Amino acid sequence: MPKNKSIYVCSACGAESSKWNGKCPFCGEWNTLEEQEYVPPVKSRSGTLSSQRSTAAAPDSSILKLSDIGIDSDVRYSTGLKELDRVLGGGLVKGSIVLIGGEPGIGKSTLLLQICQFMGESYSIMYVSGEESARQLKIRADRLGVDSENLYILSMNDAETIANTISAKRPDIVIIDSIQTMTLNGVNSSAGSISQVRECTNLFMRTAKSEEIPIFIVGHVNKDGAIAGPKVMEHIVDAVLYFEGDRHLSYRILRAVKNRYGSTNEIGMFDMQDKGLIEVENPSLMLLSGRPKGVSGSCIACVMEGSRPIMADVQSLVTKSGYAVPRRTSTGFDFSRIAMILAVLEKRAGLFYGTLDVYMNVVGGLRIDDPAADLAAALSLYSGLMDIPIDGKITAFGEIGLAGEVRSVTNVTQRIREAQRIGFEKCIVPKLSMRNINAADYSIEVVPIASVKQGIEIIRNG
Repeated sequence: MPKNKSIYVCSACGAESSKWNGKCPFCGEWNTLEEQEYVPPVKSRSGTLSSQRSTAAAPDSSILKLSDIGIDSDVRYSTGLKELDRVLGGGLVKGSIVLIGGEPGIGKSTLLLQICQFMGESYSIMYVSGEESARQLKIRADRLGVDSENLYILSMNDAETIANTISAKRPDIVIIDSIQTMTLNGVNSSAGSISQVRECTNLFMRTAKSEEIPIFIVGHVNKDGAIAGPKVMEHIVDAVLYFEGDRHLSYRILRAVKNRYGSTNEIGMFDMQDKGLIEVENPSLMLLSGRPKGVSGSCIACVMEGSRPIMADVQSLVTKSGYAVPRRTSTGFDFSRIAMILAVLEKRAGLFYGTLDVYMNVVGGLRIDDPAADLAAALSLYSGLMDIPIDGKITAFGEIGLAGEVRSVTNVTQRIREAQRIGFEKCIVPKLSMRNINAADYSIEVVPIASVKQGIEIIRNG
């Protein structure tokens, strides 16, 4: 036992140390060790913590041959929201544990309470709340129009009692709101601490796997935007979903950063209204709505979010700087890629941004990671510099190299078809991407280019 009767726990990996260090000796993160009172391990009724290591051998019945393991036809549950099913990889997997995080008021609890209405028609659901009373949940359910007969409310904070209730009642689906309010008697620390969050998550994970019951867990976030608690909590669960977007605006983006049963590239889009979250089935039209005409510094990019092509409005504002060092600001676009594109435009296209402030924004709160947006960003920067508006019927996509070349990208056919469906008349694409594509197959005009200078010439000539 440590002499000072205290330990230091890393908030990133959950490792424990007997003394404080500026750098965690296990994961290497800086300033993550937090002091906590040392408590000897206590074995709870469910076996959450134990000071002795079991020496019993695994029974032969627990060892299964892979070919002998069957899969039920209903291995996934539909949540009733196509956007949520898309992010989950096709639905909620039996026995999985899904962590949903996001800023306060972003819509985490609203989303989970809404799916209870559809799923309650076929399955029994237990909604466990550690933050609201049963009466408060009833008021919120009435506002959202949720009145399912198979929805059961449990207002409690004791994680062990909750796990025992789940095992006894065996509901089809469980929702825990939120993990930071759950406590275990065997852990001598306050709710929301690293130890409590880690051990409660472990307990719910074992319950989900042993009972084959899927569990949704709501997680709070800290000031840095990461889910509060140890990083190991995200490793324990099967899927981690983040709600993005300004809670003062109506649009929300649900993104998977981890998913053992599906892709992490898919996103779901919702519109927060008085009656809850409404699915946005056509995000391209939503992101382009309200776009001004005849204004410089705006270019439409077609980016891929998983298997879905999305038209995004990339805006740039280039203005004279009032400081010795010009400002470079980006919202929704990688800052390092902006610096690279500016350098390419200066070196390969003969433009000059050295004494000018540059501001870039992706409309709608969308965060673009697809390098195919490079070309639209470059054309937007040129338009903002020369104050030449880009025709609203033009869209562009392509990756830009340091030599000023426009490199090929994936899913060209899907991108062109999306631009054609929305109503664009001209699509500027990488020349190398047209090797296996016939431009005559599309009603939209497809213009292949090999360098960013050619793209600038197209914009200059109208």
